[in-house]
Amino acid sequence: MKTLAFLGVAHIHSPGFVKRLLERPDEFAVKAVWDDQTARAEIAVKNVGCAAVADYRDILRDDSIDAVIVCSETWLHRELVEAAAAAGKHLFVEKPLGLGAEDAYAMQRAIDAAGVIFHIGHFMRSYPFNRALKGWIDDGVLGAITRVRHSNVHHGAIGKWFHAGSGWYEDGWLWMTDVKRSGCGGFGDLGAHSLDILMWLMGDVDAVTAQMDRLLGNYACDEYGEGMLRFANGAIGTLAAGWADVLRPLPILVSGTEGVAYVDNGKLFVKSDNLPGTDGGEWTELPEPLPHAFDVFLNALNGEDVALISAKEAADRSAVMQAFYQAAETNSWVQPQTS
Repeated sequence: MKTLAFLGVAHIHSPGFVKRLLERPDEFAVKAVWDDQTARAEIAVKNVGCAAVADYRDILRDDSIDAVIVCSETWLHRELVEAAAAAGKHLFVEKPLGLGAEDAYAMQRAIDAAGVIFHIGHFMRSYPFNRALKGWIDDGVLGAITRVRHSNVHHGAIGKWFHAGSGWYEDGWLWMTDVKRSGCGGFGDLGAHSLDILMWLMGDVDAVTAQMDRLLGNYACDEYGEGMLRFANGAIGTLAAGWADVLRPLPILVSGTEGVAYVDNGKLFVKSDNLPGTDGGEWTELPEPLPHAFDVFLNALNGEDVALISAKEAADRSAVMQAFYQAAETNSWVQPQTS
C-alpha cells in the first residue's frame, strides 16, 4: 500500500480526488493534509479521515509518505513543488503547473533533477475521440493539418459556482477568480485543458493572440475568451474557453489536406480518403477510454507502465497560457517563453 498526503486542498477538484482515493482503500492511504488555511484543512480531513498538519514540511520529512498531491492555490505551487521534489516525493499537481513561465520552468527543473514520478491534472487525453484524433494526425490520415479548433466551456460564471457557500468551504472557491492567486480567470482555467490537447496534437507554439472579457461581471477576473495560435508546424489553431456558456456541443475540429474530423456532442465524425468509406458520418471504431489523469498517477505509483505528462510539457503549457494573457492585455501577438 502506498501512503499519500495533500499539500493544499484549495482546488475545486480536491473533493473528486479524495473520492477517487477512498474508492481504492486497499491500494492507497492518506496520512496527512496541509493547507495554508487551517479551516480548509480541517474540513478536508473530516472527509479523508486523517490528520491535519500545521507545517507542510512535516509531511515532507515523513519517510513513510511516498507521494504528495498538490491542490493548493496556484501561487503556492512553486514553493511546495520544489520542496517536495527535493524531499524525493512523487508529485501529482493540479493544473496549471505555474502562474506563468518563470515559476513553471523552475518547477520543471526541480522535478526533473529529483527524478520523481510526476503527473498533472490534464484528463482529456484519456477521451477515446482525442486518442483517435491523435493517432490519425500522427499517422497522416488527415494529411497536413492546416486548422485545429478546441473549445472547453461551462456555465460556472452564470451559475456562480465559485461563490461563498459552494462546495466544501464557507468562502467557496473564490480564490480561483483572483488572478494574483490563480494566475488566470475563466479562459485560463478551462483553456488549460484545451491547450494541453492542442499542443499534444500539434506540438510547439510559435505565437499566440487572444481577447478576453467579463461581460457578466460575476467575478473580478476574465470570465471567457478566445485565442489564436500559430504552431511551429505551420498549422493555425483557435481556442475558446470560459465560464459563460450554457452548452459545449463542438469541442474539437481538425482540418487537414486529406481529411477533416470533428466531435459533436461526444460523437466523432470524419471524412478522409485514407479511411475507406468515410463520408463525414460518425466514426464508432474508437479506442477504449483511459483512466482519469489522477488514476493514471495512482497507477504509476503502483508500478504500472502508463503515459504520464512530463514536467516540461506542463511548464510549456503554463508559458503559452501566460502569453495568451499578455497578448490580450497588449492586443498583440506574443511569443511564449520556452525555458
